[in-house]
Amino acid sequence: MSGTLDLNSVQALSFDCYGTLIDWETGIAAVLAPWAAEQGLAHSHEQLLVAYAGNEAAVEREQPAALYPDILATAFRRTGDQLGAPVSDSWSMRLAGSVPDWPAFPDSPEALARLASHYRLIIVSNVHRDGFAASNARLQGDFAAVITAQDVGAYKPAANHFKALTAKLAELGVARSELLHVAQSLFHDHVPAKRAGIQSVWINRRHGREGWGATPPPAGEVAYAAEYRSLAELADAADAAFA
Repeated sequence: MSGTLDLNSVQALSFDCYGTLIDWETGIAAVLAPWAAEQGLAHSHEQLLVAYAGNEAAVEREQPAALYPDILATAFRRTGDQLGAPVSDSWSMRLAGSVPDWPAFPDSPEALARLASHYRLIIVSNVHRDGFAASNARLQGDFAAVITAQDVGAYKPAANHFKALTAKLAELGVARSELLHVAQSLFHDHVPAKRAGIQSVWINRRHGREGWGATPPPAGEVAYAAEYRSLAELADAADAAFA
């Protein structure tokens, strides 16, 4: 962990879900890897994720009102075109329907439960409502509010999620200065959080690995108050602060 942060002054935590709470890279690779093997591609999981990352971000930018399963299917087809291998409808639909199968990071459920004893929890996610509901069956999170791409008609790093989050804070009686945004993706979360004037912490799930994986590199100024290698580390810090 790095940085200085007063966790006692925080009243609410907003969370990115996929990449932070749910292991979306494992979930996506579970579909891309067998497809690549069928196509005779010798790409590693990491190479497939890197190829996929830019395509998903582009489709989200171009089709902000599309539901996330449609984003997944279109991004997969574009990735196939990029790699010179076709993606059939059955393969694209397999990825589109895979969100409920994506695993939670092992520490996520227990860490969320501990954090919920100190803070109100909010989800701010690039997914559709049904997708998050399926993921929360794994997380068992007690969330005061859930904000999805389907709700705001856009995908992060667009500002829509954080505008909706600011409005939700007012409803919950939480000041913006009392909020901490918790996320893995510098591209999707920390850049727009900074633009919105919201303090954040980086859950660096890819520590020890080079590159950006399924997430494009950040396309703007990044700032975060602290860095943790897991959600459990953040929960440990909160427990210590309130002890």
